[in-house]
Amino acid sequence: MRPVRKLHSLFIVSLFVLVQSACSNDGGRIPAKVTFTEHVAPVLYANCAICHRPGGSAHFSLVTYQQAKSYSASLAYVVRERIMPPWPADPHYTEFVGQRIMSEHDIRILEKWVEDGMQEGPEDKLPPLPDYPRGSLIGTPDMRIAVAPYSLPANSSDKFLLVKVPYELPRDTYAALIEFWAGDNNIVHHVNGDMVKYEFDKKADVFAGERIIDMVEDSTIKQAFEKLGLPNDDGTYPVLQKSVVNYLPGVFGQKYPAGIGGYFLPRKGAFLLNDLHYGFTKNAVTDTSYINIFFAKTPPDRPVQEFQLGTLGVAPVEPDLVIQPNTTKKVLSRYTIPIDISVLTVNPHMHLLGKSFKAYALKPDGDTIRLISIPRWDFNWQYFYTFKKMVKIPKGSTIVAEGLYDNTRQNMNNPFSPPQLVKDQNGSMRATDEMFQFIVTYLPYKEGDEQISLETK
Repeated sequence: MRPVRKLHSLFIVSLFVLVQSACSNDGGRIPAKVTFTEHVAPVLYANCAICHRPGGSAHFSLVTYQQAKSYSASLAYVVRERIMPPWPADPHYTEFVGQRIMSEHDIRILEKWVEDGMQEGPEDKLPPLPDYPRGSLIGTPDMRIAVAPYSLPANSSDKFLLVKVPYELPRDTYAALIEFWAGDNNIVHHVNGDMVKYEFDKKADVFAGERIIDMVEDSTIKQAFEKLGLPNDDGTYPVLQKSVVNYLPGVFGQKYPAGIGGYFLPRKGAFLLNDLHYGFTKNAVTDTSYINIFFAKTPPDRPVQEFQLGTLGVAPVEPDLVIQPNTTKKVLSRYTIPIDISVLTVNPHMHLLGKSFKAYALKPDGDTIRLISIPRWDFNWQYFYTFKKMVKIPKGSTIVAEGLYDNTRQNMNNPFSPPQLVKDQNGSMRATDEMFQFIVTYLPYKEGDEQISLETK
């Protein structure tokens, strides 16, 4: 019996060491008395103020004592429930660049501050507010182009626009990153944007034509393009590069290492926001969004490519995306890749009935490559997730995306009461329709890609 008792003792000692180590590696001990200036402000500035600040993308600020105190109870709740900071992806399944995961230590700091009565603390202990970029989540752009202002009446919802944002430069150049910045009223839900590339002598005036077309009012895309003045002067069409500037609430534009990604910017061109979606607004507002351009010092030698599974993609949704009322439904989409690829970024997409999402790759030898798991889908936070290093997926592997939908009364996000039949309407972006997509941004594989860090500064 001695070996058993000895093993039991060693287990207890090991467990004690692990617990102590976990506590010491999670920000240290919780102070006996937590105050705003000494303890809470550093937590908020590190985790929340990038959005919750003057000029940030959130609807309110959390940078002063009074602001934090006003939201204190809900603040402690949303961080404990991992609702905020918003990061739907499971960090235990896959880790990504810039993931927003608040430590257990920081959560306890906020909870204990509320328990202790939300004391302010010594004024001289308040740290300086970080120097956040204004009008960008990335930095100071080299060029900023205004999107034509658009006014929405009170109580309007689900407005979809086709918008042209023309530009002319002194010469051809390159961009490392193009960022859409939503206006101050925070009514832009998402943007899918392409780039129109003109040959200099084929388009005299890129600014001619209308700037905004209501997608509901125009019967055909051709008619809309003509109203926007997109064709060349001889009636032919210029090159259209897809998926150049995209936006979802909370999304940071991803800048890849030098030489990877980026865009050629011709001297004359236009950004075509082919799906600018405004959500519900209670009050009459005018949106004044714009596009930020960060120039590249050198031309990219490895332009990124992308494909998508599911709705309008290279592989169908199985079974079809028709969700009967008062039911849940599982779907999947799978695609076998024809070449070795290096995956940089993935973007899952569902609408209001979505409950969970998972994607992985099955290699020819049977091994599984984890891509992403979102156990609690949130329509309001849909990111472009960039891996810390490129993920090699060998030729012949099958990428599988799985989704679960909930069309019952128990789904608090269900747009219909009582539940109604909901389906994919040929790629309709309306939130009350459904979609299932998994977008993969990749490069053709080169030896050593797995060692290239994507965590750029």
